[in-house]
Parts: sequence; C-alpha cells; structure tokens
Amino acid sequence: MTRRASGVPHLITARHSRTPFSSSSVSSPQTEPDPRVSELVTKHLQCPWRRPIATHTLRAWECVQAVLSEEAQCPIVLDSGCGTGESARKLAECHPECWIVAADQSAYRLRLKASIRRSGRIVWVRAELGDLWRLMLHAKIQLKAHYLLYPNPWPKKQHLRRRWHGHPAFPTLLRLGGYFEARSNWSVYLQELAIAIHAATGTNTNLTVFRPTHRALSPFELKYAASGHELYRLRCRLPKQQDS
Repeated sequence: MTRRASGVPHLITARHSRTPFSSSSVSSPQTEPDPRVSELVTKHLQCPWRRPIATHTLRAWECVQAVLSEEAQCPIVLDSGCGTGESARKLAECHPECWIVAADQSAYRLRLKASIRRSGRIVWVRAELGDLWRLMLHAKIQLKAHYLLYPNPWPKKQHLRRRWHGHPAFPTLLRLGGYFEARSNWSVYLQELAIAIHAATGTNTNLTVFRPTHRALSPFELKYAASGHELYRLRCRLPKQQDS
C-alpha cells in the first residue's frame, strides 16, 4: 500500500478472475477519488439538509425509542443499510453490552410486518437512513459504534451525490460520533469516504485491505470474499458531538 500526497491511502490490489459461482466485481471507469468530494462536503456542512422527515421513519423511531428506554444506559451500535439484517446478529456478538439498531429502507429485505422487530437487544427497523440519523441526533444520541457495510457504490462518476459521503445527510452521520467502520469491495468508495471525513472533521482514517478472520459480518461480505474480491475496511473514531 502506498500513500498519496493528499494523505489518502492508495491500495494496490490484484484482479481476480470470476468463477462460475462468484459475483461480479465493481466495474467503473472511475479509478481515482472524485476531486469534488471535499467541496461537496463543505457545501453540505454550510447548508444543512432540511427535507421533511418521512412519516414512516418518524413512527418507526418512536417505536425504537420506546424499546431503548427499557435500558436507557446501554450504549447503542447502529448498523446503517443492514440489508436483510443478518449483520445485526454478528454485531450483537461483538458488542454484547449494547443495543444493536439495524436499519434499512426495505421492509421486504428486513421481513418486517410492522415498523420494527426485536430480539433481545437487537432492533430491526425500516427507515430512511438520512432521516433516522437526524432523529437520533435530535434525541442527542451519541453512538458507541456505527457500521456502514457494503453500501451501494454507485460506481458511475456522475453518481457522486448518490454515495453516502456525497449525500446532504452525511454531516449528520458524522455528528453521531463513536467508532465508525465502513466496508466495501470498491476501494475508490472508501478513499472518497476518507477524504470526506477529513474535510468535515479533520479526523484521520485507517484504510486497509482485509480478509474476514472468522465469520463474515454480512451476506454481501461472505459472497464477495467467496468470489475472490479484495475487501476494504475504513475505520476511525469520530469526534463527540458538543452540546450547543
């Protein structure tokens, strides 16, 4: 691994051939971080996102708050974009002292018939993530940890604003604080995320190639690892939100 003058790690990796049972690697003409990332993050910092909160997310958050109030002193781990929600069970093993809130916009993927589903200290919730982050921040939630596992990479260069670090809700994600970890099978995504975090908070991140040492955290990770993809992990500790 080499390091660029900008301080963003440049990962040199080998390509893998596709096997009959594998998933395709991310294909994109974009091979470098988009130079507009810092400018876009700065714009979103200066102009807070004010779109009305989706009604279903507000109702779901009220249900989540009712559950969390049962053990109000427990730290909270958030699994954003959890897909089928299987990752929540693995995170609960890693953080047995915490509430695990696993959120996704799809009730179908989560197999939800109501706003939320609970098992022990795991709560699965259907929510728009940007709205959920704002509601958590308004409730003065500071996370123990926050995981963003294999988000949609939107690999076309013109799709920068669809990536989470290009979204107007990104500053809210950062203000939730705590240990932050993102994983992807496209290094450019995480290189851009590193730039965005540093631009917004001055926080340095650690970006590495990794292989799951035990069980994969999510079905995507299991599939990508079995397909021979290089997997990447970005980690940092976000600043604690100061009371205004």
